[in-house]
Amino acid sequence: MQISTQLKVAPSAKQSPPLNVKPFFQKGIIEAMNSRYDDEALAMLAAALAAELRAHGRRLITAESCTGGWISKLCTDLAGSSEWFERGLVTYSDQAKQELLGVRAADLYSHGAVSEVVAAAMARGAVEAGRADCAMSVSGIAGPSGGSPEKPVGMVCFGWAWPDGQLETESRLFAGDRDQIRRQSVAVAFEGLLLRLKE
Repeated sequence: MQISTQLKVAPSAKQSPPLNVKPFFQKGIIEAMNSRYDDEALAMLAAALAAELRAHGRRLITAESCTGGWISKLCTDLAGSSEWFERGLVTYSDQAKQELLGVRAADLYSHGAVSEVVAAAMARGAVEAGRADCAMSVSGIAGPSGGSPEKPVGMVCFGWAWPDGQLETESRLFAGDRDQIRRQSVAVAFEGLLLRLKE
């Protein structure tokens, strides 16, 4: 099992010039899109992921908390998504995470729902629960309340898992309001899987 961890601080969402998608895989995808998180940018990330999943013949399952199904919505906005999108789970409460994804109560108690331990468990539970070849998970604090000195508003944890046991996690600290934090979370979840599929 491989787990990589890193904490990055991301800028708040903002308006930017038109998208330039040519350097998608020459550098970070979000940077290539001029750090855009508007509807057009998120739809383009979803389309890029769809193309990559089709190319690999893989199917995706998602486990979302703070993004509330936004990732699944963008995936299923695309015609033909049934070819590569297996299912989406919105596990907003701790109880839902336990019941639908098998997250252990002890992990939730010890580490909190917003932690890489729980994001990893969510991704692992998702890929085990469905007939999919990869899974992504998101759990965070979108605000404006709910933050603490240890886990401020804008902290979001991500997980990506595969049926062979490979598992990777990452944490980010985003700036902005609730909508901006959620948009950035969606973008990073897409980017994370895209980059891993390219490895």
